[in-house]
Amino acid sequence: MTSSYKQLLEQREQLNQQIAEARRIEMADAVARVRSIVADFSLTADDIFPPARGSRTTSTTKVAPKYRNPLTNETWTGRGKPPRWIQGQDREQFLIRN
Repeated sequence: MTSSYKQLLEQREQLNQQIAEARRIEMADAVARVRSIVADFSLTADDIFPPARGSRTTSTTKVAPKYRNPLTNETWTGRGKPPRWIQGQDREQFLIRN
């Protein structure tokens, strides 16, 4: 005998609830075991989750501005897309001279 559509939906909802409850219980147990192991071996987050290979750990250094808009004092380092105030103009006139 086959179940009706409504009966199957009810069964699915009951199963979803059982699955959620089982996951909650098992996850709590897993977290307790992990915490115990971490404490026993004095592990740190870096021991468990080391930085990815090839990831950059250096911080970015700030680059001194190379150009200045004399009207607004806005500056630009000369890197990346040029701001509108310097586009299509001779950049020599905007150079910051020390």
